[in-house]
Amino acid sequence: MFGEQAWLTRIIWVLLLALAAWALLTFRWSLAFVALMTLALSMAPVLLARWVQVTVPPGFVAAIVLFLSGTLFLGESFDFYNRFWWWDIAMHGGSAVGFGLIGFVLIFMMFQGDRFAAPHVVIAFFAFCFAMTVGAMWEIFEFVMDQLFGLNMQKSGLLDTMGDLIVDTAGALFGAACGWLYLKGQDYGGPVRMIDDFVKRNPRFFRRHRPHKDD
Repeated sequence: MFGEQAWLTRIIWVLLLALAAWALLTFRWSLAFVALMTLALSMAPVLLARWVQVTVPPGFVAAIVLFLSGTLFLGESFDFYNRFWWWDIAMHGGSAVGFGLIGFVLIFMMFQGDRFAAPHVVIAFFAFCFAMTVGAMWEIFEFVMDQLFGLNMQKSGLLDTMGDLIVDTAGALFGAACGWLYLKGQDYGGPVRMIDDFVKRNPRFFRRHRPHKDD
């Protein structure tokens, strides 16, 4: 289960475990907590997938691990959000692309892999809507946390929220477009190939799937 993961994923897990151990030995409790939480959350999709009997491709897991390490560990513990102006943009954009891909896979599963159950652009549109909904819910969460607990998750308020939503829109469009390209049989590698890998590894969810002749 863990041994089949990409080498980058395993390296990050080992580093997080080593940093957590070092932080505990040096009594840096907050750093240890964030490292262990990042490690646990990044392993959770693998355990959850095993529980529901879904095979998640190593590329998907690596993307999740990179995102969680970037937003939780580097972003919070090492203050990357303030040290690098583009860090928040990269995290929001990356998550939006990921949720666009997840949205597409979920919708494609509902049609059992039938490419022609609905117009390709409609399937891609609903994948886009899924990613945007997740992004909007996160912004609501940030607002609620700021109002109830006096945090500063929104930073500059309206400008930060709108900037995040604009980046989410671009990322969601990209993720949905990858799904559309997959339906069209256009293999450009990267996210498109990740979708294809997921479909091939989980045939029981895509019983009506008929590969293109050049697949």
